[in-house]
Amino acid sequence: MTKADIVEKVYQKIGFSKKEASELVELVFSSLKDVLTKGDKVKISGFGNFVVREKNERVGRNPQTGEQIKISARRVLTFRPSQVLKAMLNGEDITGLEDDE
Repeated sequence: MTKADIVEKVYQKIGFSKKEASELVELVFSSLKDVLTKGDKVKISGFGNFVVREKNERVGRNPQTGEQIKISARRVLTFRPSQVLKAMLNGEDITGLEDDE
């Protein structure tokens, strides 16, 4: 699914013009990016959590040559699906299932 597909779904479901639907989708993604850039967690109930983690500098190894290399410190984005999403993906019954993540 692409951003254009999401805009099309918003356009069809809500009845906004395509321009308004596009602006709405852009606003949502922009807000998500801003929050994640600050290092904060994004929780979407029934979907999952986006979390920014700090990784320290470490020594790694080039698998082809065996040479040791330094891997610089960096921030990584992780996604943990909710119990509801996991159950849906596995075709399980989600009634009564709470999203506690």
